[in-house]
Amino acid sequence: PFVAGNCAALPETLMESELFGHEKGAFTGAVDRRAGCFEQAQNGTLLLDEIGDMPINTQAKLLRVLEDSKVRRLGAATETPISVRVLAATNQPTETAIQNKRLREDLFYRLNVFHLPLPPLRDRKEDLPAISAALIRNLNKKHGCRVTHMTPDVLCRLQDHAWPGNVRELRNVIERAVIVAGEGEIHLR
Repeated sequence: PFVAGNCAALPETLMESELFGHEKGAFTGAVDRRAGCFEQAQNGTLLLDEIGDMPINTQAKLLRVLEDSKVRRLGAATETPISVRVLAATNQPTETAIQNKRLREDLFYRLNVFHLPLPPLRDRKEDLPAISAALIRNLNKKHGCRVTHMTPDVLCRLQDHAWPGNVRELRNVIERAVIVAGEGEIHLR
């Protein structure tokens, strides 16, 4: 399985329950036992997106889980062994986050087994044609459209843009274009 958890999207009070799970009655509103992201990703992959936004106290608990390969649900008396590949992503420079005490240095070194830096879209515009084509295929499926491609002048316009919103901005631009075109090619108006 592949499970993605967004560390920036959850309030601190729910973060531990989301990651580690909880037992029935562990807190107000815990009406059932629930497996957390680690258990859901057993024998698969867990993506911890925006790890730099995870509360520092939760980072300490995460470090323990990574070290021991065991997770304890909130309110549980025992630990559950886990076998999970963990990927972590952040949009923040890790050195700055460590210096500003937003990311634990020991957690960074535990996670940083294999580092894949991904420059912003503005620094890799040669990827625009391939990314755009993939987005068109996916958005055709989502919206029931039959767009085939974008014209060279559209691609030139995309390459001239600075993309401050990165790939998310590109996706939104292409999604609008796919919806408006409906079929055939995307061209400048």
